[in-house]
Amino acid sequence: MSLCRIEVITSLAKFSSLKSALSKAGVRGMTVMQVLGCGVEKGTREYEVDENYEMELLPKQQISVVVKKEQVDKIVDVIKHELYTGHIGDGKIFIYDIDNVIRVRTGDEGADAL
Repeated sequence: MSLCRIEVITSLAKFSSLKSALSKAGVRGMTVMQVLGCGVEKGTREYEVDENYEMELLPKQQISVVVKKEQVDKIVDVIKHELYTGHIGDGKIFIYDIDNVIRVRTGDEGADAL
């Protein structure tokens, strides 16, 4: 059974609603980190007139979940729906294949380890 890691980087304000939506969609676990970063806009906020010449790193949340490959499209749709505002800073979604997952306590592997 194939597994994928979905990694989301978005603003701090979106975390609570995203966590709730992912829980309702059947995601059983997640890892969350507070990070600093910027995208192609170099940290320029939408309401600012001039683009930054030097990158400005803004506070963000990085959320990682591991799901079965057949769940990826559904989970990505949930994430896009929760994060979309149409404005700069909605976020990014990265999807990676996972070779294996091992639950240390039980030795379970693959989807059983989730």
